[in-house]
Amino acid sequence: MHTASSLIRNSFLNPKLKSTVVRSVTKVASHGKPVQRLCYSGVAGARGARICSYNSTFLSSSKQVGFGRYFSTNKSDPPDEDPESKDETPLFSSQLPATVAVPEVWPQVPVIAINRNPVFPRFIKLIEISNPALIDLIRRKVKLNQPYVGIFLRKKEDEKSDVVSNLDDLHQVGVFAQIHEMQDMDYKLRLVVMAHRRIKITGQFIEDEIESGPAEMKLKFPLFNVELNVAREESDAERRRRKYRNTRKQVSKEPAAATATATATTATAEAEDAPKEPKDSKKPAPDQVMMVKVENLMHEKFQQTEEVKALTQEVIKTIRDIINLNPLYRESLHHMLAQGQRVVDNPVYLSDLGAALTGAEPAELQAVLEEMDIPKRLMMSLSLLKKEFELSKLQQKIGKEVEEKVKQQHRKYILHEQLKVIKKELGLEKDDKDAIGDKFKERLAEKKVPQAVQTVIDEELNKLNFLESHSSEFNVTRCYLDWLTSLPWGVTSEENLKLKDAQVILDEDHYGMEDIKKRILEFIAVSQLKGSTQGKILCFHGPPGVGKTSIARSIARALNRQYFRFSVGGMTDVAEIKGHRRTYVGAMPGKLVQCLKKTGTENPLVLIDEVDKIGKGVHGDPSSALLELLDPEQNANFLDHYLDVPVDLSKVLFICTANVVEHIPEPLRDRMELIDMSGYVAEEKLAIAQQYLVPSARASCGLAAAQLDLTPDALHALIRSYCRESGVRNLQKHIEKIARKVAYKIVKEETESLKVTEANLSELVGKPTFKRDRMYNITPPGVVMGLAWTAMGGSTLFIETAIRNAAKDDKSPFGSMEVTGHLGDVMKESARIALTVARNYMSIYYPENKFLNTSHIHLHVPEGATPKDGPSAGCTIATALTSLALRRPVRPDLAMTGEISLTGRVLPVGGIKEKIIAAKRAGVCCVVLPEENRRDYDDLPSFIREKVDIHFVSDFDEILKIAFDQQQQQIEVGNIANNTCM
Repeated sequence: MHTASSLIRNSFLNPKLKSTVVRSVTKVASHGKPVQRLCYSGVAGARGARICSYNSTFLSSSKQVGFGRYFSTNKSDPPDEDPESKDETPLFSSQLPATVAVPEVWPQVPVIAINRNPVFPRFIKLIEISNPALIDLIRRKVKLNQPYVGIFLRKKEDEKSDVVSNLDDLHQVGVFAQIHEMQDMDYKLRLVVMAHRRIKITGQFIEDEIESGPAEMKLKFPLFNVELNVAREESDAERRRRKYRNTRKQVSKEPAAATATATATTATAEAEDAPKEPKDSKKPAPDQVMMVKVENLMHEKFQQTEEVKALTQEVIKTIRDIINLNPLYRESLHHMLAQGQRVVDNPVYLSDLGAALTGAEPAELQAVLEEMDIPKRLMMSLSLLKKEFELSKLQQKIGKEVEEKVKQQHRKYILHEQLKVIKKELGLEKDDKDAIGDKFKERLAEKKVPQAVQTVIDEELNKLNFLESHSSEFNVTRCYLDWLTSLPWGVTSEENLKLKDAQVILDEDHYGMEDIKKRILEFIAVSQLKGSTQGKILCFHGPPGVGKTSIARSIARALNRQYFRFSVGGMTDVAEIKGHRRTYVGAMPGKLVQCLKKTGTENPLVLIDEVDKIGKGVHGDPSSALLELLDPEQNANFLDHYLDVPVDLSKVLFICTANVVEHIPEPLRDRMELIDMSGYVAEEKLAIAQQYLVPSARASCGLAAAQLDLTPDALHALIRSYCRESGVRNLQKHIEKIARKVAYKIVKEETESLKVTEANLSELVGKPTFKRDRMYNITPPGVVMGLAWTAMGGSTLFIETAIRNAAKDDKSPFGSMEVTGHLGDVMKESARIALTVARNYMSIYYPENKFLNTSHIHLHVPEGATPKDGPSAGCTIATALTSLALRRPVRPDLAMTGEISLTGRVLPVGGIKEKIIAAKRAGVCCVVLPEENRRDYDDLPSFIREKVDIHFVSDFDEILKIAFDQQQQQIEVGNIANNTCM
């Protein structure tokens, strides 16, 4: 019980003291006896239950548990100190003025807005305030001996400010709290407050500008039915400061009043009609709510019925169950439940205690705070306690499961460690390091490791024994030794040296390719004579789809070598070939070292695909890194960055593939043996389709031979009208498309089998892609067919020349030539050379013909969207210009190719096989080739050379003799020339 209450009670019990009660209470208000304060520290619950302490009763005896603190506003009259508390260091540095009793009515309080956890009466809470205006207000209230605040819960949890701008942001019901301790840290205040009772906001309160005098407080004592107004005594310093503030405010108001009087005298009649403000008008509300008007909330009266008792006992039982499950609650509530039966027997306090113990949602806790019906409040608290109890049981269950799992793992670990020690003592198992070293040595038992490599391995094994197994260097060394010991040092696969067996395997997988098959058989023969395995670097180049990659797999099977393929198309990092340094995290050897580990032999067949499409980036030039790899003089001691020991690659058979040889860097191309794989003619495509493609398509679609019958006529039409490219990849796609459509018809029971002929071919694969073989059946003057080479094979193209302007132009008597058709620089130069050769020829043999010297000529190559370049069209352009000048057409079945020099010499060109195939496909019977290309023509298969009349020339005059020798006599040359030129 407070000291003031004790004085009032004694005064009424003892009449002699009744006259001095007011004076005694006033004295207590300013200089009273020490006030006992309770402060229990403790954390309740794992979920952050909001109980700091609970003060069940105010004890006036000195034996009360807690720590006492003396406060006084009069420094000249210090209170008597307890000798035991002299050496105690206060928890907070700030001193609060002494207060006697918590008033029953306090109509205006500062507002502190909190989040998440509302405070219940008789509970202590620690609050930190950082708002400057609120800090100043609380400091001032504390200095005025008014350490009371109102604590209300925010409606929005996401806002963290201590104040609100509108009362609607707060719940209207909160608690009236007294500040017990205050720590002033300049930029924030740390308060220890204890809630006393429930209050409700009735409106916002704005403090008066002028303070009239010392503050008064009203004390109510319901026990004696007495109300006293007690004035707080002020010190001299506080009284002087209050008078100074009032004087300043009054002085500031006097000029404003004089100005207002002068204005009112000169005001117009309109101002007199204006409504006057009342004298007691209030100031406009500020932006922030600092103080509010409140009223006390009293719970409804209730009786101790059986229901209330049952609820009370159930709440107590649930609290005890929670304490048993969670020991963190025990320390916080032990003192409260052990003080006596007051807390237990009082349903009002017990309902607040039960709600405060739980970790419920703010809305649920606020509902308990706002509930005034005690039985309902008990029921709400009990429901929240039951939820908390179930949650505690679930938490305990999870904790036990996790603990049991950890115990099992720990027990298993201990048993494993003991087993290792026992086995090691008995000699049944060695240490981890010894086991790793023995594993590496066992790998090298049957290998012929070079001495330099063996020295490195021994050093690394010795270093491994001195490293801790948990260090990062240990793992790096172990991985390095794993790679070194996994390589096939001295291990080679037994090579097939039988020519007949190799020939059979090569013929089974591929049709034709005599040059490649002959080169592989030569390689086997040399190995048989030498009696040892050897390596080589070959490069297959040709159009896409001719079988460059697939023939490499057949070669590996014929030689009985392991096959490994990797593509360098678009590669920009040298580390893909040479490996990474071991200093990098995740470092790995290059592709060649990985190949040796995967194949397990020193003599695999390595296919380096798309070598002409290798890239170049910021991480180096991979094409330069391939120089060491593909050089027979250097790859015997190939040095990988990761291994850092020489590796012998001289026994590896390297096969590279490329589409365009010119795109391969010259130093790299110099180290390879180039083998040309040109396109297939129609006869070869037909044989490949019948022997390989059609059976493969049947097998992939699940068709029998009787269900799909592709006739030779259908295959011829498919090759001629749909698949003219040099390779057979597009032909394979079309055959697979036919097989899928036949399978679809069979499953739908539309047919049991299908015979594909030329008549029904378009129903399965669509309309033909190529409708005509040549643009001109009869070539007019100035038009000649040429032969060109492309990456897809050979093709025919016409060179067209015509007069650009038939009318004579006196201003420009000299002739000119315009070139169109998306031609490259080399081809444009060839056109200018051809014009000079044709002019010289006309000046020698037809001196009166000045057509090429005075006419404006237009030269065009059809299919202008396709880029064209190269010197091989020089003879064709010169022949077309001569034909235009003489107005004589060339032979209709003539095609030619060859580079022409300025003096009329015909120079050799490439791609003879592809060009002959393109000429035969277009129905050309007469082909003109340079004399120096005779050896290339002689190497062609006989089925390509037959039915074609080949003329080899070395001078431009010979071409014209062949072009104009066998022209059709029935056609009038003059009429054709006139019609063409006009």
